[in-house]
Amino acid sequence: MKTPEITIYSSASCAYCVATKNFLKSKGMSWNEVRIDLDPAERQKMVTLAKRTSVPQIFVGDTHVGGYDDLMALHRAGKLEPLLAGDCA
Repeated sequence: MKTPEITIYSSASCAYCVATKNFLKSKGMSWNEVRIDLDPAERQKMVTLAKRTSVPQIFVGDTHVGGYDDLMALHRAGKLEPLLAGDCA
């Protein structure tokens, strides 16, 4: 099974974006970063997809995880690793 792509919508001045990337790096994961502070069209795309205006907004494949706190809650619940492995959505 193919590992789903991780996409992080972020901005340069976002401590939670850095924390998200550090956490994923510690798990040996890679991601596609979309900087909404550099491209207003990408910000609009993020709002349309996530229905949220804050960063980070994290997607694993087509699954919207949410922000950093949502990512950590999913991890603590034991549901992040299967999602990252492509086992469930």
